[in-house]
Amino acid sequence: NIIKVMARFSSVLVCLLAAKSASAFAPPSSRLTHDVARPSALQMSTDSEAKEPVKVGVIGCGRIGIVHLGAINKAPGVRPIVVSNPTVSKAENAAKTFGVPKFTSDAMEVIEDPEVDAVWICSPSQFHADQIKACAANGKHVFCEKPIATDLAETVEAINACNEAGVKLMIGLQRRFDPNFLRVKKAIEDKEVGDPIIIKTCSRDPSPPPYEYVKGGGGIFNDMAVHDLDMTRFLAGEDPMEILAVGSCHIDKSIEDLPGSEAFDTATCIVRYPNGVNAMVDVCRQSSYGYDQRAEVLGTSGMIATDNVYPNTAKIYRNDFTGNADMPFDFFLSRYFEAYVTETEAFCESLVNDSEVPCTGVDGLVALVMSIAADKSAAENRWVKFSEVIEQVYCSSPTECSLLANSDMFPDGFKPASGIDEIGKIVVPDVDQKKEKDGKGSFMDKVMKGIWS
Repeated sequence: NIIKVMARFSSVLVCLLAAKSASAFAPPSSRLTHDVARPSALQMSTDSEAKEPVKVGVIGCGRIGIVHLGAINKAPGVRPIVVSNPTVSKAENAAKTFGVPKFTSDAMEVIEDPEVDAVWICSPSQFHADQIKACAANGKHVFCEKPIATDLAETVEAINACNEAGVKLMIGLQRRFDPNFLRVKKAIEDKEVGDPIIIKTCSRDPSPPPYEYVKGGGGIFNDMAVHDLDMTRFLAGEDPMEILAVGSCHIDKSIEDLPGSEAFDTATCIVRYPNGVNAMVDVCRQSSYGYDQRAEVLGTSGMIATDNVYPNTAKIYRNDFTGNADMPFDFFLSRYFEAYVTETEAFCESLVNDSEVPCTGVDGLVALVMSIAADKSAAENRWVKFSEVIEQVYCSSPTECSLLANSDMFPDGFKPASGIDEIGKIVVPDVDQKKEKDGKGSFMDKVMKGIWS
């Protein structure tokens, strides 16, 4: 029955289905070259030494790539063997700095290297989806900086490519690994403040980015607030239901001529979760007092809140001032350096021990759903249910997805399923879920297995 077949594959995700680029990889200009002597700094545990080390490649040797490469180089049981960057001199410098034996300008050489077991994708966002799919096709596990893709249909395709290939996929939502936010999460799980009532987060940058960065960046909700929206879900431990968002421009008036939420440098969101829990998010592209990154949870028996992170604990006491001697960290890499390292180590541990990935492709997918719904809410000045975003996608197969609005394949009366809790109707089980035995695992695991089996 065609209706049943379509209903089986339908439902979830997409707002805009961008045309796929012809090629998402850097053009080849230099082949793998230069053997570089490895340092002896890589320390492995006794258990890890008994195993063959997991060999990894890194695509992208910019700021984030270098942070991840440094962490990989110290993680037990993992060894970087090749790096790439379109500007090959950056790849060469990274290889020399970290003792990586091979470097190249071509990302595909990393992906197709027969020695590589896993790939870290730290390239520009527009390359992510195609590189993830290529990794899956070559049987490589994947760590990818967010976003997976800039539209939901291609996001689903990339996730399913990995899940069907049986390779792990972890998404870099680094704030989940920040020790301050992790302590708040623990307090919620341990009922230290009772049951959550209100969750608050704020993100305020030290200074606004240049006009060229904002233009074409997807808007303040996708570019900036997505981290906070994901954090509210992480802390709530539930999937959200609906959102109300507003935005305005106060700092950089030059961006007011840009379309949609690209014209906002300030925004506020309210997210409704089950059991009457509300989350509030505020973001601003300028904070005169440094990088402001805080979270607060009010519970039925208490409250827990984080402070900003400072380069030191020194304080000044005078008759006209009492407080920190220095401003908070003023750059995201300084503020979240430990979190970037921790998330890298977490994926390394998952690879070495074949354990579950702590931040999955679905986590990245839901974060994108939330940011798209926020954008829609601000544009239409109303509450938006997340199901309104999710129900726009139809998948004829796990790796072939498109917008319902762009399809004429649906019979009259066809209604796709909707809701974040029904993502299993479009995302096939990942490699860790497949390892669960029948009768075990969460309800969501069983739903996903039943639909795609």
